[in-house]
Amino acid sequence: MAALTFTHQNLLHFTPKLTTSKPYLKPKRTKTKLSIQTIRESPQASFTDQFVLQLADSLEDSLPSSSSSLPLQKLRDNSSETLLSTQWPSRKDESFRFTDTSFIKNSDINPISHPPNSLDLLEVSRDTQFESFNFVDGFLVDSSFSSSNLPDGVYVGSLSKLSSEGILKRVCELLGDFEWGDLFWSVNGLGAPDLMVVYVPEGCRVGNPIYLKYIAVDGADKGSKKMPLSNPRVFVLVEKGGEVGIVEEFVGKVGSECYWTNSVLEVVVGEGGKVSHSYVQKQSLSAAHIKWTSVRQEKTSTYELVEVSTGGKLSRHNVHVQQLGSDTVTELTTFHLSFGDQTQDLHSRIVLDHPRGYSQQLHKCIVAHSSGQAVFDGNVKVNKYAQQTDAGQLTRSLLLEPRATVNVKPNLQIIADDVKCSHGAAISDLEDGQLFYFQARGIDLETAREALVFSFGAEVIDKLPYSFVQKQVKDHVKALLKSRRKGSS
Repeated sequence: MAALTFTHQNLLHFTPKLTTSKPYLKPKRTKTKLSIQTIRESPQASFTDQFVLQLADSLEDSLPSSSSSLPLQKLRDNSSETLLSTQWPSRKDESFRFTDTSFIKNSDINPISHPPNSLDLLEVSRDTQFESFNFVDGFLVDSSFSSSNLPDGVYVGSLSKLSSEGILKRVCELLGDFEWGDLFWSVNGLGAPDLMVVYVPEGCRVGNPIYLKYIAVDGADKGSKKMPLSNPRVFVLVEKGGEVGIVEEFVGKVGSECYWTNSVLEVVVGEGGKVSHSYVQKQSLSAAHIKWTSVRQEKTSTYELVEVSTGGKLSRHNVHVQQLGSDTVTELTTFHLSFGDQTQDLHSRIVLDHPRGYSQQLHKCIVAHSSGQAVFDGNVKVNKYAQQTDAGQLTRSLLLEPRATVNVKPNLQIIADDVKCSHGAAISDLEDGQLFYFQARGIDLETAREALVFSFGAEVIDKLPYSFVQKQVKDHVKALLKSRRKGSS
């Protein structure tokens, strides 16, 4: 399905036609364990991307010298093999048609091999209501979380410190079992220095959320070619009937530091389980932020994502959700704000394979800069046996400046014949009638615009399940909008 490109002052309500497609046949993959050196010496090396292989070499060199656990080594071996035939994405690739990654490729990428010697900057991590786990430059270095506060059987921590053979076996069975990943997924798989594991046993409910704070410390000055790279990775496994909340917050040093955060979160939700996932991204405006979220849901399980993204020169979130059983619930709610020379990109895919599945997706974005753009590519696939599915998808965009751009591609593929499905897109500036309503009550034009713009995003922010996260995000968005107002005056 062709994408739609809109610029400022275009207003269009668009509901694309439903399309049908043939069932997808999964390609067979032969798994062998290859090192990057083996790849270079193989006959296929001439067909690979030499830049990708150089990056893979530097990732291997940055890894800890100590031996890795079996799950992590298996992940690295599979990622090395995948990189053999993976090219760096370009605008010629359909999934990157509107997303330019060349500024990353043209940088001097340096994988970070160890956390900073001084952790004084971790004071930024003390502003949360709950205890938190802190990643600094991709390394889990500090935790204010006490395991004594966790229910029996719950494990939260580094894979290298995991002593339970039962949990280790489950992680090994499920980690990295995903065929839809792109180059950035494999880069993380090869370069992750460790793996954080969140394990919730059968029937267990974790009261307080697991708060994960990712802090970028090593960064180059704006305009520098240097780009430090970090690869944090988290694996969440919730067994049958378990329940947990996950909060992810990505921040960076104050200023215009250049770095690349390449993060992966894998979630497996067992039968009847529930995961509530909050994701807040507010990194440097000169940074690259690329994130993968992969979710597998068994029957009667629930996964809820609420996302707010405002940072990064390039911010891209790839979300893949697969419903593996009947009566499964998936809800994705996202808000992106591009208030500078930024690209905010969401690529999502929801696959429904079983009866009575439910999925709802709301994507909202604001582009408030003439050089800013937003990208939405949302795919919902309802396969043959997903009868009586209820699936909805809506994307709404607000363009506030001339030449501000949004590219949207809502896509609903239906093979089942007994479903209730809908999707649509709406793109606009603020409506004159709304502004007049405020002005007629003595409110000046700028204040009225600011209130309307904020309320547009507040619909998503209000869905964040924790009040302290809501307040933090609202204050952050208000400050960004106020700075934009001062800059334009």
